[in-house]
Order: sequence, then C-alpha cells, then structure tokens
Amino acid sequence: MSHVEKIGSQIAGFSSTELAAFRKWFFEFDASDRDRQFEADVTARRLDGLAENALRGHASGRSREL
Repeated sequence: MSHVEKIGSQIAGFSSTELAAFRKWFFEFDASDRDRQFEADVTARRLDGLAENALRGHASGRSREL
C-alpha cells in the first residue's frame, strides 16, 4: 500500500468534524503551495512571455473592457 493510499484510508475514517477540519487545513495548505509556485514563476520570469503577449493584444485592440 502506498503512502497516499494509507493517508486516504485514514481520511476515510474521519468523523464529519475531523473531515471539515482536514478540508480547511488542506485548502489553506494547497493555496499556500500554489502561491509559492506562482511567486517562483514570477521571479524566474516564466510568465513574461504571456504578459507581453497580452499587452501586445491589448495594444492592437484585441481586448475589451469587462
């Protein structure tokens, strides 16, 4: 049994209160992880091409106000 399967088995045994607490914890953990990855991508300039493409599209009139 893999580590993930063991964790899944444990989670399946949670009470509704424990499951709610786990969901809250995991949501915050996952959001924090995504924030760290986004910041790393910005720092490494991995998003520059996307930003430049969007700005060129806007400058050429290919965008509209929301």
